[in-house]
Amino acid sequence: MSTVYAAAPLSIKSWAEEDRPREKLLLKGRAALSDAELIGILIGSGTAKLSAVDVAKLILQAVDNDLNALARLTVKELQKHKGIGEAKAISIVAALELGRRRKEAAPTVKTRITCSTDIYEYIRPHLLDLPHEEFWIILLNRANTIMKKIQISSGGVAGTVADPKLIFKHALENLASAIILVHNHPSGQLKPSAADISLTKKLQEAGKVLDLPILDHLIFTDSSYYSFADEDLL
Repeated sequence: MSTVYAAAPLSIKSWAEEDRPREKLLLKGRAALSDAELIGILIGSGTAKLSAVDVAKLILQAVDNDLNALARLTVKELQKHKGIGEAKAISIVAALELGRRRKEAAPTVKTRITCSTDIYEYIRPHLLDLPHEEFWIILLNRANTIMKKIQISSGGVAGTVADPKLIFKHALENLASAIILVHNHPSGQLKPSAADISLTKKLQEAGKVLDLPILDHLIFTDSSYYSFADEDLL
């Protein structure tokens, strides 16, 4: 009687390209992959007889396919599985820890600017009690939701420099739809200087050319603010 030999598992390289985990993720998206395939990507390679996905399947079987139970395994416990050395075990532990942290993290609430008071309250933690001047820009999307805040310069008690080229470079790189200018007056003086007015007009004109409107320029003090938009200077 002839002996029937079980066929050795094929290596991932011999699989059809659309079935290989990395290629499958690129072609079909991450949601198309099974848990074993995702873990197979993490560990990268299997053993002489088992592919990375086969090794991942055995690991999952050992925890009844429960990812929460898998996340509780230590590096040493994962290393008990054939084909899993310290580096691969660390990769699995690190990936599952990232997943845990993401689950715990609260979604970031994006701030929408509807008036000058919104700007003042948003930037207040960054400019309060400063003994020197700083110039910041706030980049907005089309819905007037804040995309990013950027410090442009930091100067002395009497003033700071705001380079228009740098301001619009940041706005263009971040695909912003509008810009808000903010700088503080440590002296508490709310009235804009001639230089403040000149710079605002220059940036406003450049913004029109680039289709990047300057929505407001806020002069910040610890107790109040001055809005160019509110004063019809924009």
